[in-house]
Amino acid sequence: MDPPREGGGGPAIRLPAPPPPQPRRVCPGCDRPARVCLCRVIPSPPIPTAARVVVLHHPHESRHKLSTVPVLSRCLLNSTVLLHRKLRPGLSPLLDRFPPSIYLFPPSPSSSSSPSLTLSQLRASDLLRRAEPEGLVVIAFDATWKHAREMVSASEEYLSRFAVRVCLDSDYDESVDGGSIYDSELLLRKEPYGGCVSTMEAVARVLRAVETNGEEVERRLIGVLKEMVRLQASFLKPVKPRNKLLKKGKQRAMTEENGAGAVAGAE
Repeated sequence: MDPPREGGGGPAIRLPAPPPPQPRRVCPGCDRPARVCLCRVIPSPPIPTAARVVVLHHPHESRHKLSTVPVLSRCLLNSTVLLHRKLRPGLSPLLDRFPPSIYLFPPSPSSSSSPSLTLSQLRASDLLRRAEPEGLVVIAFDATWKHAREMVSASEEYLSRFAVRVCLDSDYDESVDGGSIYDSELLLRKEPYGGCVSTMEAVARVLRAVETNGEEVERRLIGVLKEMVRLQASFLKPVKPRNKLLKKGKQRAMTEENGAGAVAGAE
């Protein structure tokens, strides 16, 4: 029998240990939590394309629950994901054959990066013709903005042997705050700068430009991405704007306000 506690009272009561947390159910079809399963919208069979898509997936990004690369690889038949920080000889037998290729990354005015083509310029070039009959290779980098820049920089010596840098037909601006995936009411993942998009959306835009049925391919990929965003939005809290971007926004607002005041004073 337990001795009484000092100051009176009955014997100590030992509460039962809480049950261990149950592991969340994961769908075996799409490898996502069952609550956000995408099997009903992921194309089956996967979408065939003439272009072959290679994604260099940063190891840190592979652990991010909002990465679009696992979903993209299940949607496309001719896709390969390489978990690495840089492209180099021996990593991909396909790339080691130096096929006609493009790699997706916007130019940075603040660095001596390789010159790039827009999608419109790509369609007007002879690169697509030279890629026949095997098809163009589309290389994308999936990481945070900082890591993606490092990956591209580390890979460009290898890529310069056979690949052309291509950017989307959108205004890329490091001084402008980026939007979220589809600017949904609940911001899922903030893009760092204006003109940046998710890896899945970027690949969808490129396939629209290079595939004979590109509009249909893009429509199907974007449909899956929208459903992914819709499901995740019901479980995630809004993303807070980054401090750096908040400061830039305040500075722009103050500049505009001061400018308006100066104009008003001159009237």
